Amino acid sequence: MAKAVRMYETGGPEVLRYEDAEVGDPGPGQIRIRHVAVGLNYADTYFRNGTYPVPLPAGMGVEAAGVVQAVGDGVANVAVGDRVTYTGFLNTLGAYSTERIVPAAPLIRLPETIGFETAAAMTMRGLTSAYLMRRIHAFRKGDTILLHAAAGGVGLIVSQWARLLGLNVIGTVSTEEKAEIARAHGCQHIINYSHEDVAQRVRELTDGVGANVVFDSVGKSTFMASLDSLKRRGLLVCVGTASGPIPPFDPVLLAMKGSVYVTRPALADYIADPGEKAELAGELFDHVGAGRIRIEINQRYALEDALQAHRDLESRKTTGSSIFVI
Repeated sequence: MAKAVRMYETGGPEVLRYEDAEVGDPGPGQIRIRHVAVGLNYADTYFRNGTYPVPLPAGMGVEAAGVVQAVGDGVANVAVGDRVTYTGFLNTLGAYSTERIVPAAPLIRLPETIGFETAAAMTMRGLTSAYLMRRIHAFRKGDTILLHAAAGGVGLIVSQWARLLGLNVIGTVSTEEKAEIARAHGCQHIINYSHEDVAQRVRELTDGVGANVVFDSVGKSTFMASLDSLKRRGLLVCVGTASGPIPPFDPVLLAMKGSVYVTRPALADYIADPGEKAELAGELFDHVGAGRIRIEINQRYALEDALQAHRDLESRKTTGSSIFVI
């Protein structure tokens, strides 16, 4: 019998239920997959607590890697036995499972250089990093980025990719342990926001100019510091709200901060086109397969320990990527 983690109400980690799951045959455009590893992402907590509302009951998780067991009518992009990975949003919700039915369209075939655990740890984080590095801004060698949560899963990939592009990376962390991890993955400068003024330190490190781009996955508690860290006409990329949603603001604030720009991108809009998704995934897999970018899996959980995994994630005990091993 297959197993899955589901929720019947929104709330804290305690709403998660580990239970038996019936898995039938795939319908048109669908496949049945046996998971080997499942990704744990901060976005999962938004589904669980209701920030991203979904009809209940609902499965959990949007990212996993495994082997195709059966295909439905009309599926041409994968075949039985293929090693695949996937990520998405509502169309892939339910990844916290040992086996399931999933649409074939989001699937990405894995090259032999990428293992299942690595794939589950990096498909969402890696594709997010890919569009941040290759689509969100026309970076030039020597540009400076401020990277919040630099020791997190996306942070470690972005910092390594940024160094490959010749960028100057300033990372923020909350502990010295996380600072060491961030330095080892490409951050030239570290700001410990628990006792340093982020915007002030950015100005000091950039001779008063500020950062070309700020990647902010924290949200409410860092928004103003992020704006204050930008150079004139710089770009703030809001990629998460770990501390809560950014409060409403008057757009005139952007002019007052130096005619800066703010964007709130979503991965789905950068992988909606199959050709673009293949290009971003190909570049990601190439970097990882060649060892230019290391994927750090620092936490592994059993699927039945999803409650503890969410507690660890929300208490910021984790670094790098976290996965469930099936």
